[in-house]
Amino acid sequence: MKSRLVAAAAVLAIAGLMTSGCSAQPDPERTPSAAFSSEEEAFAAAEATYRAYVDALNQVDLSDPETFEDVYAWTTGDANAGARKSFTQMHADGWTVLGESTFDNFMGEEFNPTSPEDAVTAVVCLDVTDVDVQDASGVSVVPDTRNDRQPATLAFAIGDSSTGLLIAGSTATEDPTCGQ
Repeated sequence: MKSRLVAAAAVLAIAGLMTSGCSAQPDPERTPSAAFSSEEEAFAAAEATYRAYVDALNQVDLSDPETFEDVYAWTTGDANAGARKSFTQMHADGWTVLGESTFDNFMGEEFNPTSPEDAVTAVVCLDVTDVDVQDASGVSVVPDTRNDRQPATLAFAIGDSSTGLLIAGSTATEDPTCGQ
């Protein structure tokens, strides 16, 4: 049973749900500045950030830690720490990821122009239908109960990336449009 729980956590990590349910707290001494001129611009940047992140996830080869770097580049704070921990463990365990994740139903929820650490919140539906994770002997570690379409609420922070945002956190959520 323990290996199934670890497998479930690993699948969520691979799927982009590497979360602790929280994002970094704002530094009270920092004076934030608006990075985006409109909510529409911020949401477009958040979607582009998540798209790049999922693309990076789909390029991960768990036998080659160098491929983890592109995922790390799109994350910060708790999301980055969770990714590093998950990928390090899966690499050490000799696991393999097969297939690719996709996403749809990206919906910007909140834009906070005065908070660089919690600038944008969005809900996304991640599709892991074609993703399998196998242990070192080639046996799937994906639980039979896994939902192939997984809704998540994402937190984005202002960061050093081509979009101006990084993923700071992700939590599983309920979204009836995700077709669970």
